[in-house]
Amino acid sequence: MKALDLGNKRVFSTVLKLTLPAMLAQFVSVLYSIVDRMYVGNIEGTGDVALTALGVCAPVATLLTSFGSLVGLGGAPLFAMSMGEGDENKAKKILSNAFVMLLGFSALTVVLVFATMDPLLTTFGASEATFGYAKSYLSVYAAGTFFSVLTVGLNQFIIAEGYSGIGMATTLAGALFNIALDPLFIFVFDMHVVGAALATVVSQLVSFVFVIVFLTLKGTKCRLSLGGYDLKIMLRIIRLGVSPFLIVATDSIIIVFSNMTLKMHGGTAADTWISTLTVVQAFMSMITMPMLGISTGSQPVISFNYGARNAELIKKGEKCILSMCVAFTAIMFGVSFVAARPFASLFTDDKVVIENSVWGIRVFMIGIIPLAFQYTFVDGMTALGQPQFAIVLSLTRKLVLYLGATLILPLFLDVSSVFYAEPIADIGGALLSTTVFLIFFPKILKKRAAIKSETLGAA
Repeated sequence: MKALDLGNKRVFSTVLKLTLPAMLAQFVSVLYSIVDRMYVGNIEGTGDVALTALGVCAPVATLLTSFGSLVGLGGAPLFAMSMGEGDENKAKKILSNAFVMLLGFSALTVVLVFATMDPLLTTFGASEATFGYAKSYLSVYAAGTFFSVLTVGLNQFIIAEGYSGIGMATTLAGALFNIALDPLFIFVFDMHVVGAALATVVSQLVSFVFVIVFLTLKGTKCRLSLGGYDLKIMLRIIRLGVSPFLIVATDSIIIVFSNMTLKMHGGTAADTWISTLTVVQAFMSMITMPMLGISTGSQPVISFNYGARNAELIKKGEKCILSMCVAFTAIMFGVSFVAARPFASLFTDDKVVIENSVWGIRVFMIGIIPLAFQYTFVDGMTALGQPQFAIVLSLTRKLVLYLGATLILPLFLDVSSVFYAEPIADIGGALLSTTVFLIFFPKILKKRAAIKSETLGAA
């Protein structure tokens, strides 16, 4: 229950205390999808087809979660800036507005998914063999979207208050339930893919209850309250949250077009390649999600000190964050060469899928260390209240470099060339992000220091 002092001069210690729980929380959250895929892939007789179906559903699940990121990662920096300015009433108002927005987005996404489910799955790469499994899974998963959107969004405010351990526990509680319930629902109750989806929904409900209870406790520094709704605050949250929203949402677009391209150019082996991409992306998420925990989990330090106009601590914070991201990706680069084959074997016993997955993981690792620069600088700009830079950098990497390579490479090479879109985007995006950050970061700090009195709107 003890909150961190975000203005502490021992920046590395503060960043470490924020990022380690956030990393662990993100890693554990990856287990939601990985455990589902692992158990589903081992269902006797239909495992491989069902695994492909979950790969088709993955972009929809990612897109649903992105609305939580829109509000959570948009509101949390504003919330932390207000705390840094010493304006607790403003911080409470931001939290109450974010809560109402999350309620609205969660309801809207459920309605839209159920209204467009069939054409959505077909567009996202479902074949005649996988459509039934994909629809069964998504129907249950989408029904629990309310819990996942609210949990993802509100958990960012818990971390922004300095309760990094509670933020980790929230995610950990849900993940442990998911791991325990998956084999029970899938195999014991013989519910197959429906069981995997139901286990995830129940787990998200557990995390949601955890978040709501904590934010309403008397001992919480800034408690959740109702009232004080303000359209201007909501628009500011959306303005700042657009960047992290697009980062997550465009992941869905990338997966969709990758699946479509594999389906178009893969011929009779299309489902095999989609299964391969599902495994490779699962491994990649074990790196990108914990790294997201570092880059977004440390945002309260940057935002709080931006609100307090402490440029020196912001600079130290960015150096610490970059060092941690580079070190983590370097370690995982080495681990990938040892872990790729046993990891792929967890999902399937199909030798072709396993061999393709080992190769695909190694291709994805080509640009993994440069990706550390992209994450650090893009999320750093968001923490500084500069979404315009973060949006352009994110969209350039995803929609120009990644999507462009995904669509163009198979026209001149074979279908496997789709996998090279990842390192092309990672390296190109890192070079662009680093250049932009080095040019504009000093100017942003200089401008902030020159302003004696600044409101939330100016921030």
